[in-house]
Amino acid sequence: MPKIGILLFFCDSFLNLVRIQKCIFGLYFFNMIKWIAAILGYYIFRFPGAILGFLLGSFLDNASGSGNGRSIFRGFGEQTVSPADFELNLLSLCSIVIKADGSVSQRELDYVRQYFLSTYGKEKANAIFRTFNEVIKKREVSAQRICSYLNQRTRYEVRLQLVHFLFGIAQSDGRVSTAETDKLREIAGYLRVAMRDFESIMAMFIKSADNAYKILEIDKTATDDEVKKAYRTMAKKYHPDRVITQDEAIKKGAEEKFKEVQKAYETIQQERGMT
Repeated sequence: MPKIGILLFFCDSFLNLVRIQKCIFGLYFFNMIKWIAAILGYYIFRFPGAILGFLLGSFLDNASGSGNGRSIFRGFGEQTVSPADFELNLLSLCSIVIKADGSVSQRELDYVRQYFLSTYGKEKANAIFRTFNEVIKKREVSAQRICSYLNQRTRYEVRLQLVHFLFGIAQSDGRVSTAETDKLREIAGYLRVAMRDFESIMAMFIKSADNAYKILEIDKTATDDEVKKAYRTMAKKYHPDRVITQDEAIKKGAEEKFKEVQKAYETIQQERGMT
């Protein structure tokens, strides 16, 4: 086998071994790939081999995602949404919900404006509003197009919190109208949110006798064990740590929904005398 082939073979074999050992020895040891490759290179080719080994090791280190910087392959085939695009699309969805019942409520407008002001500060919030006003003059705001864009770039947990936030807007004037509910159901469908998840979120804003069960996505006839299992599942699904986003409204919504899940479970516990 040619010497260069030997070096590549050792680097590849070592990388596979270290992938296994990563969880045991930690990132410090894992970041030594390039140095081990340099030593192997020096052993085979002396000084030129050390340089080649170091370069190959650095490449493997980056490709495996162990370095502090982004891997050269990490973004390949992976789409993300920039904070600016997310803010603009969020504001667009807000405007759709506000107009859903045919009238624009000042309380709903104030709710959205207050969120952007408290999250981004006056200067940035005003800049977002100006950009939004310029965009809607050039094209119609389409919920389906926006949701299609977000579906490719956000996790399911983030989209759940989007629906939660939009429900908060609808409720800010005191009630969620039928037209608003229908529009929110339509948006949730575009966001590929499961109907049971949608009904769970809706139950947090539109009260009914069996709300606690709807929030946990179970029937009122569920056994105590099924209630406990549902609570564990929902607590895991809506835990704030699963919502990876820089947007404060979505983070806050995740925390609120997690609390609602806990509250629903406690309500059922009290109702049934569960321990």
